[in-house]
Amino acid sequence: MISHRASKSLYLQVLAAIVAGVVLGHFFPLTAQDMQPFGDAFVKLVRMMIAPIIFLTVVAGIGKLTNTAEVGRIGLKSIIYFEVLTTLAMLIGLAVGHIVAPGQGLNIDPATLDKAAVAKYTSAPHMNVADFLLNVIPDTIVGAFAKGDILPVLFFAVLFGIGMAHIGERGKMVMHVLDGANDALFAVIGIIMRVAPLGAFGAMSFTVGKYGIGTLANLGLLMACFYITCAVFIFGIMAVMMRLAGLRLWPLLRYLKEEFFIVLGTSSSEAALPSLMGKLEALGCSRSLVGLVVPLGYAFNLDGTSIYFTMAITFIAQALGIPLSWADYALILGVLLLTSKGAAAVTGGGFITLAATLSTLNGKVPVSGIVLVLAIDRFMSEARAITNLFGNSVATLVVARWEGQLDMAQARKILGS
Repeated sequence: MISHRASKSLYLQVLAAIVAGVVLGHFFPLTAQDMQPFGDAFVKLVRMMIAPIIFLTVVAGIGKLTNTAEVGRIGLKSIIYFEVLTTLAMLIGLAVGHIVAPGQGLNIDPATLDKAAVAKYTSAPHMNVADFLLNVIPDTIVGAFAKGDILPVLFFAVLFGIGMAHIGERGKMVMHVLDGANDALFAVIGIIMRVAPLGAFGAMSFTVGKYGIGTLANLGLLMACFYITCAVFIFGIMAVMMRLAGLRLWPLLRYLKEEFFIVLGTSSSEAALPSLMGKLEALGCSRSLVGLVVPLGYAFNLDGTSIYFTMAITFIAQALGIPLSWADYALILGVLLLTSKGAAAVTGGGFITLAATLSTLNGKVPVSGIVLVLAIDRFMSEARAITNLFGNSVATLVVARWEGQLDMAQARKILGS
């Protein structure tokens, strides 16, 4: 883990890098676009560490359990929590989109939409429930790590951890080696975090330089609605969940400020996943629980993405002057409850999910309508990623308290609450 002094220095450096990126992108857009490799390199460095950290954390945690049924119980409770919160997030996004109606009055002719701009999303195959579940099982053990997909690695790690628990004393030497390797990986994460300011600078420079701050003005109301809705969800719903866990939200947000700025700069919640796992463990959550709940959350508990889906669909319908009935809204919600779970599994999954959902409305809203939100998606991704980050942090604490695997004295000492 990074020391407190280094941690404070890091988030100030990342914040300064984000500001510098915005300035460079605004005044020197062409130069700013050349900064993209810095952002991409940082995200790749972190993603390189995710699979081995999840594997070692889960195996080391489960291997020490005397009751392996505990793994299934934690997983089930996590899934229940995720489903309730993501459904609530979708309903809130649907309600705000319907009441505020940010697309009302644009009166865009569907015939003028650029279908070529969204061809790669509309033509891409979207996984159904069966495909998604089968995709969790890797073709090979090596393939799970080579692809870097979270769920296949988690699946194998759980099986390996249970196997370690079953061999008892014979696994202790292996467990000692795995613990040491896990500590070494988190030390590497500490090294990688030192270049986080450079990564945030590169990503923010490219975004502002390529798309321009002026892009925000065109669809400003939708942007404002989305950001405000995410803020209300964080400070409203998540605050209530933290209270139910016996803690307060604001101290947790302060505790995760480094992760917040890293996600803000890179627009990727995955960029903060390894350090988030380390911090939640330091906060008093058991290692095995963190290793299970956090990776599961990154696949099933995307609160910010859930808000975005329903709000984007209502915006597209309003912008095209297409009225939606309550039956349509119910259908959208029902389809998204299934299709959204695969959104994190493929590149561009968000737009593929939007396309798949619109296609279920029997042509009422043209799939090509997603071109209307393409221009500002890069700017909206920050709010999605930040909401997802905090959502999974709160989920881990709630499930840990639910399971009796949260050291409340340690959590209150660190959070000061």
